[in-house]
Amino acid sequence: MRAHEAGALHGDLGVRGPAWLRTPEDVNALVPHLWPRNVTRDADGALVVAGLGIRELAAEFGTPVYVLDEDDLRDRCREFRAAFPDEDIYYAGKAFTCRAVVRVIAEEGLHLDVCSGGELAVALSAGMPAERIGFHGNNKSPAELARALDAGVGRIVVDSFQEIDRLTALARERGVRPQVMIRVTVGVEAHTHEFIATAHEDQKFGFSLAGGAAAAAAFKILDEDVLELRGLHSHIGSQIFDTSGFEVSARRVLALQAQIRDARGVELPELDLGGGFGIAYTTQDDPAAPHDLAKRLNKIVDDECAALQLAGPRLSIEPGRAIIGPAVFTLYEVGTVKDVDGLRTYVSVDGGMSDNIRTALYGASYSATIASRASVAEPILARVVGKHCEAGDVVVKDEFLPADVQPGDLLAVPGTGAYCRSMASNYNHVPRPPVVAVRNGRARVIVRRETEDDLLALDVG
Repeated sequence: MRAHEAGALHGDLGVRGPAWLRTPEDVNALVPHLWPRNVTRDADGALVVAGLGIRELAAEFGTPVYVLDEDDLRDRCREFRAAFPDEDIYYAGKAFTCRAVVRVIAEEGLHLDVCSGGELAVALSAGMPAERIGFHGNNKSPAELARALDAGVGRIVVDSFQEIDRLTALARERGVRPQVMIRVTVGVEAHTHEFIATAHEDQKFGFSLAGGAAAAAAFKILDEDVLELRGLHSHIGSQIFDTSGFEVSARRVLALQAQIRDARGVELPELDLGGGFGIAYTTQDDPAAPHDLAKRLNKIVDDECAALQLAGPRLSIEPGRAIIGPAVFTLYEVGTVKDVDGLRTYVSVDGGMSDNIRTALYGASYSATIASRASVAEPILARVVGKHCEAGDVVVKDEFLPADVQPGDLLAVPGTGAYCRSMASNYNHVPRPPVVAVRNGRARVIVRRETEDDLLALDVG
């Protein structure tokens, strides 16, 4: 089949929408598991978040704006902490990092995973204890590694033989013995988009298990005896709902752990199974609760350790999206509504792919609702698009909105806490939106809105 020249998002003209999307009985109804827990509607049908009306919030902070329900974020941290009481939980900072969120993560007793010098700088400036920080990345620079060592970062996940050599040399210079884990590519491909399925062999991360590189990396670290090898690390992808991939991954990485024990007499004390736990973006998604994940993952590890006669290593996991994703929604204002010859209704908002590129990049699905009022109009299938000069600038590919949607309406898209602000850009020189945290009826800016002055300040030509 010939691809549509404007991209896959535009090759399916028609008004039926995806098979899973059903016409709602009430176009104003909120699907609870898609929204932050403190979001409701008031008597007029306008959204209220943590006691603050959405129209007041838009008037004070403008649109687009990312809205964080802080108590929801804290509750999700606590649920993971309660579900995994004997494990280390590393919040995956790449999902979204700012100092206010790092402080919440620290206060709720979680660790933090960073994967760049910039994320490390934010973590340290927010007061996250260095010993509770893990440092990921497939191409950490010598300067980044040196900074991590000087700060006393708790663990570094090594990703290549060159990195082992760099880190070993830096550790010798400083007379320190950093704790490291080896990222193992286990050959498990999560059932997800190709670009976010990270454990199959043909990709940039980790040491190959099948090719023997992972074992060679472990032996190299143990034989040189400069770095302290704490364990093995595996990450199989993102937005995962089926734990069978974790079962295969754990079985393979624990087999390597048994191989290391048999060859060197060393039983590594830690195991990290990564993250990638899915969340609900639409009604088709049914994510597992943290206690269910804990039960399944611990059983997988316990059963395999028993079979291999391994002492159970201390388990760690890396949820990011599952903690921050559902706690945030993005609020837009509708600018134009365009019906295209009965093919589709396009609802254009004042943001777009600069504040949420996932739909264009991954074909991700989102939901949306009119946030500023209730409507008695019949539902129509619409596509929410942005303001950018790009045909693929789609925010929500298919959603039922009221037929009377009009310019000036506020529109909210849930599930935008992860990989939206963190992947935001200035495409078309559009300043990035602010992040506003709401709690107990009060709002505060935790990341301010960019301005045109910010953009011009970088342009030194």
